[in-house]
Amino acid sequence: MNYKTIAEQIFLAGIESVLPSRLITKKMFLKDNCLNIGDLSLSLETIENIYVIGAGKASAMMGAEVEKILGERITEGHIVVKYGHSCKLKFIDVTEASHPIPDDNSFRATREILKIAELASCNDLVICLLSGGGSSLLSDIPEGCSSMDLIKVNDLMINSGACISEINVVRKHLSAVKGGQLARVVYPATLVSFILSDVPGDPFDVIASGPTVPDPTTFMQALTVLATFGLTRTVPRRILTFLKEGVSGKRMETPKAGDPVFDKTVNILIGSNRMALESAKSKALEFNINAVIIDDQLQGDTSSVAEYLIETATRFKGDENEVKPVCLLFGGEITVKMTGKGVGGRNQHLALLSACLLQNNPGITILSAGTDGNDGPTEAAGAVVDSETISGAISKNIDPEKHLSEFDSFHFFKKAGGHIITGPTMTNVMDIIVVIVA
Repeated sequence: MNYKTIAEQIFLAGIESVLPSRLITKKMFLKDNCLNIGDLSLSLETIENIYVIGAGKASAMMGAEVEKILGERITEGHIVVKYGHSCKLKFIDVTEASHPIPDDNSFRATREILKIAELASCNDLVICLLSGGGSSLLSDIPEGCSSMDLIKVNDLMINSGACISEINVVRKHLSAVKGGQLARVVYPATLVSFILSDVPGDPFDVIASGPTVPDPTTFMQALTVLATFGLTRTVPRRILTFLKEGVSGKRMETPKAGDPVFDKTVNILIGSNRMALESAKSKALEFNINAVIIDDQLQGDTSSVAEYLIETATRFKGDENEVKPVCLLFGGEITVKMTGKGVGGRNQHLALLSACLLQNNPGITILSAGTDGNDGPTEAAGAVVDSETISGAISKNIDPEKHLSEFDSFHFFKKAGGHIITGPTMTNVMDIIVVIVA
């Protein structure tokens, strides 16, 4: 059996299960002139306007499904997506912008979204579509700061080794839209958010920096994150000043639980990494491969995660009571602290690290890839490796240690083979790791 090909099919089955076309219609439908959303049933006769806003890699495709249901009933809408993740919409405007670092399109689109949010009144419905990438795409510039200030602090945090929840604590306190503040603008209109999770554990306040939910974090915690990762001296001075003004009470804190701005807000989780792993497991069983979901909240640095994967796979391999082959499934979002000048992403770097550890350990195949179809600033979703990956590369005069030390995993796999290429998937529920033990 070609376990590399099978691992890829298992990964793709996970993606297929969390496409917006499958998810939105499960949570929203029209019946007898009533719009049913989750547990809500809203008479269309009582709704004056329906606005649709959103941000994230999957939000345009989510918007397409909303348009199929509501059509001309949509008054106005605007969504911001990552470049290449758009689709043609009839009633909702779409802006493509940069990810994971915001750009001018991010700022322009956010201004348009805020304009729509400000239009909403008591008898209106605002549907907000949120998915992974929303934190970068839905970006506004803090008062007294410049766009370059915000771009720099985002770049520093992303490459610091901080996890997404820590990064988003800072992002929420450099914004007038994140951390529940979009709900503050929309109120007193009814606000319903459909949320596609790209964060371990699916915490609403972290996904897309939680623009429609109460924020438990503070300005002081934002400063603490910067200090923890040694960024206090490198972030732009105006950014640091803004956060310190928040600590002193000169800036309004993000709204907390119990704030009346959330009285007419409903947040609905429509998709998660766990859902994708369940479908991946079913696909493995179709290949007559035993399957086990090990962890759907995997976090940590690529080096420690690579060692953990190999240790786990080796343990299953040596257990005579385990039926082989067996597929071990992991999901989550690991981190990589870039110290080289190469090109890659956390999944490709993890795959290359794993390949090095697998050199004398045959019978194990490891695939690591992002469900959004992009790993770092590359065209690849990730890569798949086994015990022959490194020897095969060396036979082609490719130096794996050099690529590893330079964090240049993309060019390693481009030359050695093993890339997983899907193109933009129009969804995002973090990463999936497929480990097959023969």
